Amino acid sequence: MDNAAAKERERIKPPDVLKYPFEPPKADGSHVEIAPGLLWLRMPMPMALDHINVYLLKDGDGWALVDTGLGIPRTFELWEQIFTEKFAGQPLTRVICTHCHYDHAGAAWWLQERFNVPLIMTFGEFMMLRSLMGPPPDPLPQSHRDFYARAGVTDEELDNMVGAMRKDPFMPRHPGNYQRIRGGEVLQIGEREWRVVIGEGHSPEHACLYNEADGILLAGDQVLPRITSNVMVSPIEPEGNPLKFWLDSLQRLHSLPADTLVLPSHQGVFYGLHDRLNQVREHHEQQFELVKEHLAEVGKASAAELMVVLFPRLRGPVDRLMALGETIAHLNLLKQAGVLLRQPGAGKIEYFSLA
Repeated sequence: MDNAAAKERERIKPPDVLKYPFEPPKADGSHVEIAPGLLWLRMPMPMALDHINVYLLKDGDGWALVDTGLGIPRTFELWEQIFTEKFAGQPLTRVICTHCHYDHAGAAWWLQERFNVPLIMTFGEFMMLRSLMGPPPDPLPQSHRDFYARAGVTDEELDNMVGAMRKDPFMPRHPGNYQRIRGGEVLQIGEREWRVVIGEGHSPEHACLYNEADGILLAGDQVLPRITSNVMVSPIEPEGNPLKFWLDSLQRLHSLPADTLVLPSHQGVFYGLHDRLNQVREHHEQQFELVKEHLAEVGKASAAELMVVLFPRLRGPVDRLMALGETIAHLNLLKQAGVLLRQPGAGKIEYFSLA
């Protein structure tokens, strides 16, 4: 699940090398035509990051949708308005979700039921949506409590974080079925062909769509122009290395042409793909250096103590939960790369630098 406030606080220096060829649409059902048969819309989100970009692709007599917005009444109202007024007589043909997070797939169940259309996702994203996109279990499994205790989180802090997650009003209903897409597969949508390019790390099997003929990338959350997507380790896979997968995904995207027009899920449509990928990689390299410098100074630290070093401006318990998961992602990568050593401390795991 995304946490937009956490994303906003993880800003890198705003890039001055990217080019934004279009003014964004308002989040009110308006659209901007990016190319013939390719429309950019925004759905509102009542949070710090106040929108998600969604895209309509001309698909025969109708339109295919990429990502849905939150599963909330305002989103439903806007889709009703769009398809009963703006596109009267032009049906929704299919819903494609880049990944499972609720700003991207939260209204998928409603669109399926309302318009009787197929949902198209990768297997990993659909199964994550079905199995884990919901409030934390109550009571929390002991293995989850042990995970956070090892990270240096107190019971009180954990209860605050989990309690805030259970109050999240945007948890989606689960769609009942889908059609599977795989990396490398080509989707024919109207007159355009879109190749599925898989990203990992932010989510398990994130589907970007690339149209080579026009040089357009529907990037989802894999490439955002001004904020960095959350890449976190959770109690479900405590030894996971999602940040390595994330960085590997950036390298794969770097193989696309530098002049690709990037259509991201948040903020502006832009040129400057390679520059942005380099900025994101540099950001994570800076985070690695902060970890190593701090450990060189203090000798040892828990994940919770290092979280404050990497994310010093957190404002709430959900922010802390997301930031802790991302801190552990950095630590797991460094540990598995042989840069850090970890060993049990006083009721928690502590990290030492080997560099």
